[in-house]
Amino acid sequence: MPSHEQLSELLDPATTVLLTVECQQGVVGQDSALPELAREARSSGALVNVARLVAAAHESGVQVVHAVAERRPDGRGANHNARLFRAAARLPVQQLTGTTAVRIAAPVVVAEEDLVVRRLHGLSPLAGTDVDPLLRNLGCRTLVVTGVSANVAIPNAVFDAVNLGYTAVVPADAIAGVPSDYTPAMIRNTLALVATIATTDDVLACFKRSRR
Repeated sequence: MPSHEQLSELLDPATTVLLTVECQQGVVGQDSALPELAREARSSGALVNVARLVAAAHESGVQVVHAVAERRPDGRGANHNARLFRAAARLPVQQLTGTTAVRIAAPVVVAEEDLVVRRLHGLSPLAGTDVDPLLRNLGCRTLVVTGVSANVAIPNAVFDAVNLGYTAVVPADAIAGVPSDYTPAMIRNTLALVATIATTDDVLACFKRSRR
């Protein structure tokens, strides 16, 4: 874990963006297409911690970007080249454009100044989406990555962020995956090699300090 001074230096509000990944009703909500993941996101406290971070970002002037995965009703442009995509297409709850499934789930609050980026393809919130050019236009240097899942989208986001030249910060208690013991293993053995690992409280303390 970095020192408070080191983390504060990384989390300058002028150059920091908070990214929430797939914190949408059809993924982590009560009527999720992935109930096991939704339960883990809620029972672990990860979703509440995402909400805490978003609220603090709003107060401290840190830009928030919400990355949403969705699908057209006709499926045009969607991937079919992996088992994950084919399985998702058969789920009873679909992440269809314009439906409640692709709205950001409570208790995360979307503010007027937040950016919501929707993707129709792929596994990553960054690759092939508007997120990278938006980050560059915002002057982002540090990307705080939160949400789900630690199995797929979160590591994709972190790797892509690092490859694109951003410093990635991952609050370990604000991401979730399945099974429950997979997330700490992913953090310890993979994400810690390329990202700065912190806690929600660590990041909140830096955001609070920036408001003074």
